[in-house]
Amino acid sequence: QVQLVESGGGLVQPGGSLRLSCAASGSIRSIITMGWFRQAPGKQRELVAVIRSGGSTNYADSVKGRFTISRDNGKNTVILQMNSLNPEDTAVYYCNALIVVQLVPNNYWGQGTQVTVSS
Repeated sequence: QVQLVESGGGLVQPGGSLRLSCAASGSIRSIITMGWFRQAPGKQRELVAVIRSGGSTNYADSVKGRFTISRDNGKNTVILQMNSLNPEDTAVYYCNALIVVQLVPNNYWGQGTQVTVSS
């Protein structure tokens, strides 16, 4: 079995910063991608950022220049550094990973962590 455990999140004022971390554990053969999605109330879940095993990244247009995703392959961990946060960033953030278990890649989700940007 594979688990994604998230940490970080919380309440921050506009303009502030937060750091989210997600660690994958279990019977992992290899990790293809790790990333973050978010879902605000009444909205669909959307991609925030993703990083591939080779280090290439993609970001949602709304977070480019403010968020940075990084990965520690040795620790199976992905970090999302969020700067210049604004109220529109308020959402539940979910860690996501495409992980090869034995010979088959599977999609895994974390439990979600709340990020609230408010004064």
